[in-house]
Amino acid sequence: MQVTHSIAELRQALAGRGRPAFVPTMGNLHAGHISLVHEAKRHGAVTVASIFVNRLQFLPTEDFDSYPRTWESDCAQLQEAGCDILFAPLEKDLYPEPQLFKVQPDPALADILEGAFRPGFFTGVCTVVMKLFSGVFATTGGGAAIFGWKDYQQLMVIRRMVAQFALPIEIIGCPTARAGDGLALSSRNGYLSAAERQQAMALSRALQALARAARNAPHNLPALEAEAMQSLRAQGWEPDYLTVRQRHNLLAPDASEAASAALVVLGAARLGSTRLIDNLEF
Repeated sequence: MQVTHSIAELRQALAGRGRPAFVPTMGNLHAGHISLVHEAKRHGAVTVASIFVNRLQFLPTEDFDSYPRTWESDCAQLQEAGCDILFAPLEKDLYPEPQLFKVQPDPALADILEGAFRPGFFTGVCTVVMKLFSGVFATTGGGAAIFGWKDYQQLMVIRRMVAQFALPIEIIGCPTARAGDGLALSSRNGYLSAAERQQAMALSRALQALARAARNAPHNLPALEAEAMQSLRAQGWEPDYLTVRQRHNLLAPDASEAASAALVVLGAARLGSTRLIDNLEF
């Protein structure tokens, strides 16, 4: 595996290698990330991963400074998975000057759910992803980029960005990787205490119950969502949202849409100091 640190080095490493398949990460890798690398190998002649903790997508009160950096373990996992090129820039490499030009996503999609609770988050995501895409694809004629469904809204935002800018990039979504008990794998799971880890499946169970209830009583979604939130609070959680949305636009369905449309339940809640997200299509 070749490790590069600047966009110039990355482009030089990609020269003549064919269609890239790219997995962007913030490091602290787990089996979910590695499953994306394995999927990438099916979609390109050269597999590229990045590790970069992007300051632009963290609020001042969030965990940028304490976000786990596990460089040696990350490199070992990527190499074992068959990654060909790792792009691991320092902040000064990716942002050599203040990043004053930013990608502003559609507020109708980006300012709801995660965007409502983390203002500016998707602007930071889109800006760094656009810059990473430029590094990987600008001189290769396009390729594929692989993302997980756990970050459901993020995947939708990136798909829209790629379509709006007519980028020659195929965006491939992969099912959420889960632990044996069903907990969605996340780099932030490592923040959970042993007792909290035992409670962490409550979020997934709450989403499953909400999905069942929504199909049985589609005319009563606001009450069902409120009940799901209260159920989590009673178990010691601090939920931001548990909600039923239409898959294609993440807007709340009306009663007729809730009875027949393709839907997704999404949830975000804090257990102790750890904020977890999950979703379930139904």
